[in-house]
Amino acid sequence: MFNQVTYSLNSREVADATNEWLEKRGVSKTSIAQLVHFLQKDYYPELTLDDCINHVESVLSKREVQNAVLTGIQLDLLAEEGKLMAPLQEMVRNDESLYGCDEILALSIVNVYGSIGFTNFGYIDKLKPGILKKLNDKNDGQIHTFLDDIVGAIAASAASRLAHRKQASREEEATRLKE
Repeated sequence: MFNQVTYSLNSREVADATNEWLEKRGVSKTSIAQLVHFLQKDYYPELTLDDCINHVESVLSKREVQNAVLTGIQLDLLAEEGKLMAPLQEMVRNDESLYGCDEILALSIVNVYGSIGFTNFGYIDKLKPGILKKLNDKNDGQIHTFLDDIVGAIAASAASRLAHRKQASREEEATRLKE
């Protein structure tokens, strides 16, 4: 009889690796939270950076998000090392405009948070404010073809989560006032 060892990876290890690799690639939770604030400040003037950080942390706590982050960073690193096969190597190194796999991976994150996340992602991906501008810079020797979209997706998802929570809070308050 075949003796198969059951695969099991500790979720805390995956979460820790995600946070570690984001930091190694120059992305802090605060820099992502600043993007969330950028997206939501006009709708919620009382919004604080700490509120935004909490939503970023909630998004990053999801395993699907962690998987996308680790996969995207790995592909960027392999491209930096020249270890992808041609023509994929050139497409990723140059962030080829017709290569959309980077956006597709990022959309797997946004998909968890609904349609408002999609619109936020498109908006922030076009403008590239804050950390996204730095990640999109092609002159620093690093490749962030996947990471810039992933960071934008995390911010868009956190902004969506925030908006949904604010709406739920308003509805609860309205119900309470009617009673």
